[in-house]
Amino acid sequence: MSIALMIGGSVSAQKTTKVTTPQEKAPRLVVGIVVDQMRWDYLERFAPLFKSNGGFKRMMNQGFSNDNCQIGYTPSVTACGHTGIYTGTVPAVHGITGNAWYDAQLKRSVYCSEDRTVDGVGAKGASDGKMSPRNMLTTSIADELRLATNFKGKTIGIAIKDRGAILPAGHSANGAYWFDAKSGNFITSTYYYKELPEWVAKFNTRQVPDSLSKLGWNKSIADQLYLEYATADEKVYESKPFGANQVKMPYALSRKENEGFSKVVGSPLGNTLTAEMAKAAVLAEELGKDAITDMLAVSFSSPDYVGHSFGPNSWEVVDNYIKLDEELGKMFDFLDATVGKGKYTAFLSADHAVAHVPGFMKENKLPGGTLDDKAAMDEMNKAIKNKFGIDKAVVSLYNYQVHFNRDLLDSVNADKKALNQFMVNYLMKKEYILNAFPTSEILTSPMPQYMREKMANGFLYNRSGDIQMVLKSGYIDGGATGTTHGLWYSYDAHIPLLWYGFGIKQGRSSKRVYMHDIASTVASLLKIQEPSGNIGHPIEEVLK
Repeated sequence: MSIALMIGGSVSAQKTTKVTTPQEKAPRLVVGIVVDQMRWDYLERFAPLFKSNGGFKRMMNQGFSNDNCQIGYTPSVTACGHTGIYTGTVPAVHGITGNAWYDAQLKRSVYCSEDRTVDGVGAKGASDGKMSPRNMLTTSIADELRLATNFKGKTIGIAIKDRGAILPAGHSANGAYWFDAKSGNFITSTYYYKELPEWVAKFNTRQVPDSLSKLGWNKSIADQLYLEYATADEKVYESKPFGANQVKMPYALSRKENEGFSKVVGSPLGNTLTAEMAKAAVLAEELGKDAITDMLAVSFSSPDYVGHSFGPNSWEVVDNYIKLDEELGKMFDFLDATVGKGKYTAFLSADHAVAHVPGFMKENKLPGGTLDDKAAMDEMNKAIKNKFGIDKAVVSLYNYQVHFNRDLLDSVNADKKALNQFMVNYLMKKEYILNAFPTSEILTSPMPQYMREKMANGFLYNRSGDIQMVLKSGYIDGGATGTTHGLWYSYDAHIPLLWYGFGIKQGRSSKRVYMHDIASTVASLLKIQEPSGNIGHPIEEVLK
């Protein structure tokens, strides 16, 4: 097999074969599965629609389910979630404080996995591939596996979103691959390779996205059955990601010339694309072929696109999970055949859950509403200028925090205490605000301890803001259609956690555990060191 040159300290070399014994003490492969935007209650709500040989029921019936897994920080967003699962810690330690943040030292916005020192490999756009895990400040469980095996165990990350592939796979990964919707190719960066490995280039030549686009998104069940799990189809508060003339399933996903493949990734067919790429990685990289444990980190990004557009009470979300269940079942069948049944361990969780669409909440007399971030920031700056004479004092509202231009405030010798108090008083008059306080007072502001811990766990001075905004339950930063996530509430923070395979007991528990317990549980299973910033605890009832 040809070997591509590795940049950044990792080499994707052919593994040294190790003779196995009948009593292997560790799984040959750990498969970490993150579903991007999955509420825990989907497992119960949609259970009658899942197949007995599909992915979800297989894990629940033959493995272990932690029914009360919580995210232990804010904001509950994609980058923080993927990082938290694999590092066993929180943004205050691993440094990924959002999908993006305003960096007080760099004095600009920073994307979570951006890296201006590298170039894209296989990408047409100049910036699409300029990504790496360098903004992550700690090791991941994938890094610890590499260290524990003297770098003989391989780790690979696969996702449509770059952050879903890069952050879980860690700093020392043998490869991380994400999808470029413009070209229809999986790509990487020079952090990993100077050119795409032969197997990735070969996968791209299969033109899987093009084939999937021609299939379209078709219904899985009868119309009447959707109505048992969702609202009436075609609601005014749902988005129209496939065009103004396509308002309900089935959706045509065909594309115009040079249009790209955003329609595919915004549908359940994106899950098929991801699974096919993951299977190709297992075969080409020979993952799980010997007793030296490997790790495959797979993130299914498409449920997030579907969920944002249509909301958790839509036909589309129901259909997405029916199809994802089938896709996961096929993946486990594949792993049984290639790695061996009982010779791999899989866990499944989510990076975050999601709020109900505000329009749905209003329709059903439930609390909720929207906040326009841009308009809110403009109003804040106007109010500060009128009061203090300082222009453009607020530079960002990233991650539900007010970020002041600290250098500007220093240059005009602003009374920061007075400014903080003014902003708190200003915010507390807003309909959408439950609470507001200076982030310097997280540990002393009156609030429930559980809520306080989540706020503190998400705070890192140079990557966080100066005033914390806590939106009321049911409120989102968004418009009239679709929904989002990011708050401390259970609808955003209660996520599934399923375990299956080697070393896993059969059962379930409603004891509260946290996202950051996953990495230390994997470390305990593999008998290796937990990640460097780990604050979690092994979930002992899961392990044999």
